[in-house]
Amino acid sequence: MRSEYQAEVDRLREFVEYNLPVYLPSGYEQDETDALYMAMRYTLNLPGKRIRPVLLLLSYKAAGGVDEMQAIHHACAIEYIHTYSLIHDDLPAMDNDDLRRGKPTNHKVFGEAMAILAGDALLSAAFEVMANDCCYTAFDPEYSGIKRGDLFAKNELIGNKLEATRIIARACGFSGMVGGQAADIMAEGKEISDQLLHEIHSKKTAELFRASVMAGAALAGLNFTPLEMFGDYGYCLGLAYQIADDILDAEGKTEDIGKTAGKDQKAGKATYPAINGLEASREELKNMTVRAGESIWMAKGEIKEEADGGIFEPQDMLDNYYTEILQELALDLAERVK
Repeated sequence: MRSEYQAEVDRLREFVEYNLPVYLPSGYEQDETDALYMAMRYTLNLPGKRIRPVLLLLSYKAAGGVDEMQAIHHACAIEYIHTYSLIHDDLPAMDNDDLRRGKPTNHKVFGEAMAILAGDALLSAAFEVMANDCCYTAFDPEYSGIKRGDLFAKNELIGNKLEATRIIARACGFSGMVGGQAADIMAEGKEISDQLLHEIHSKKTAELFRASVMAGAALAGLNFTPLEMFGDYGYCLGLAYQIADDILDAEGKTEDIGKTAGKDQKAGKATYPAINGLEASREELKNMTVRAGESIWMAKGEIKEEADGGIFEPQDMLDNYYTEILQELALDLAERVK
């Protein structure tokens, strides 16, 4: 990635890192020695790429968003949701893993019961922080930066935030991540089709990526066809991310990938290399990254689509600098597993 693009990604990652403890609701009410609070913070504080909240902020900026503080609540919420999923994924009843990002997993440090509760609390915290953002926008003019009496602007901003919340809620539940995890468990040790493999990882991984990108763009007021194209970018990037993760699990070393290498194969997990082989998986990874880049390119192009009974032209406000960063992120992913 070009140095100036990497610098902006790093800046946004640091912005997220700073705010993750700030917006963690339990942090205001619990003593820092409280076991539940410590369990929540333990996995949240493990070093990570923060790819989902960074994607949300990049998409917000690419779609014309200006004030990053108007998107940070949803960015933190996405990371709380992702962290809860990691804690639960590592549990003995799920993937039964001992390592996460090179450190002992949550249940190895705090016990299985506390790890379950820490995940539950992080999921709840995600929706609390997004709801707080909507309420502050509705009732505090200084918070939103909207002049008193400008009801149209205020209602539009509230609507954008509610739409982003709806997108995230759908992606992390039955129709998205949790549904994919259930299908993944049911497929363990079985011979499955490539179609079922695709469906599992579409829900388990790609939907939350799609939601991260769409929520960011929705917060900036993007809608209709361009918003769906942003979603297509996130979906393809999410599948590419999962394929890359599967390849690294098959070929990587534990000390490099931060979790137990080869564990998916031993557990009979449904992975791309297991079903399609390594070379075909690399080719599919390349295809997904190309499709992701094309989706962003189309979103900022002069494409005409019918919407609401008329001709809708995608918004020309899409910021080329940030859409180029999104394209570069997709290309970098393919480089990880060459």
